[in-house]
Amino acid sequence: MTASPDLATRVGDDLRTFLAAQRERLAPLGPRLDSFLDAAEEAASGGKRLRAAFCHAGWVVGGGTGDDVAVTRAAASLEWLQASALVHDDVIDASMTRRGRPAAHAAFAIAHREAGWTGDPDAYGTGAAILLGDLLLSWADEMFRTSGFAPAVVARATPYLDTCKSEVVSGQFLDLVGQAIGESSVDEALRVVRYKSAKYTVERPLHLGAALAGAGPETVDALSAYAVPVGEAFQLRDDVLGVFGDPAVTGKPAGDDLREGKQTVLVAHAYARASLEQRAELDLGLGDPDLTPAAVDRIRDVIRDTGALARLEEDIADLEERAAAALSLPPLAPHAATLSDLAARAVRRSA
Repeated sequence: MTASPDLATRVGDDLRTFLAAQRERLAPLGPRLDSFLDAAEEAASGGKRLRAAFCHAGWVVGGGTGDDVAVTRAAASLEWLQASALVHDDVIDASMTRRGRPAAHAAFAIAHREAGWTGDPDAYGTGAAILLGDLLLSWADEMFRTSGFAPAVVARATPYLDTCKSEVVSGQFLDLVGQAIGESSVDEALRVVRYKSAKYTVERPLHLGAALAGAGPETVDALSAYAVPVGEAFQLRDDVLGVFGDPAVTGKPAGDDLREGKQTVLVAHAYARASLEQRAELDLGLGDPDLTPAAVDRIRDVIRDTGALARLEEDIADLEERAAAALSLPPLAPHAATLSDLAARAVRRSA
C-alpha cells in the first residue's frame, strides 16, 4: 500500500532534496558524520508514504488550489516524523529488523563491531539510533516550516503538527506501560491504538493539510469522523500482521509482536476469551524474546481458537463501515472516492 505513484515520487524527490541540503550544511563536521546521514536517508526510504498521502488529501478536501509544490513538501515532512518514530520504536522494542533490513540501532552496532572500535557495540548502536531519531524529528519541523507557505499559513497549521507529536509520544509511553504491566484490557489497548497510531497516521495529517488550505471547523470535524475509525482499523490490521503476517512481505520476523510482549487489542481479546490453559500458554510466551517458531504457532492457535482473530476482523469491518458512513458528510462527499480508496489501501494490506 502506497500513496499514488505520482505523489509518492514527488515526496521521495522532496526528501532527497532536503537531505542533500542537510549534507551540504553539515559538511564542515567532517566525514565521520557520513554514516549518520546515510542512516537518516535509509530511515526515510521506502515505506507507504501514507501520512503524506493523507496530508495531501486533507489539503484537497480543505479546498487547497493552485500549485501544490509547497503542500507536497509539507506532506513530505511527515515522513521524517514517521522515520523518527520507527527508529525510536525499534530501540524501545529491541526489534532487530525493519523492512527486511537491520533496524537502525542494529546497523550501527554491526558497523561498530566490523570496525573493531572500543566499547560496547550495542550501547553505541542504541545511542546512535536515539540521536538519529532526534535528528529526524528536528528535520520534520524544519522541512514543514520551510515548505514554501507564508508564515501565517504555517502558523495556523503548526498546532496540528505539535499535537500530533505529543499524541504519538504519549501513546508510545502508554504502550510501554502496558508491556511493563504485562496485561491490558481491550479499552486500554484501544486507547494506545488511538493515540499511538490512529491520530498520528490519519487524523492529524488530514487536519494538517486541511489547515494549510484554510479549512473551517466543519471540515476539520468531518475529517475526524472519517479519520479516527480509519486510523484505528489501520493499527488493528497492523496487530494482525504482527502475529500472522508473512515475514517476506512485512519485513519483520514472524511473531515479533509476541516476543516483544505487545499488549495489542488482538491479545486483549484473546485473554478475555481464554480458558485457564490458554491463558497459561499466553502468559508463558508473551514477552519471551527467545520464543521459538513452534511456540509462536501455539500462541497463534490460542488466538484463533479463542475467537480473538475473528473478533478483531469484525472490529476492523465495523470501523470501515463507520468511516464509509462519514463520507456522506457535506465537506467529504465530493471527495468520497478518493478518501474511500485511501481507507481501503490503509486497511486492506498485507504489509
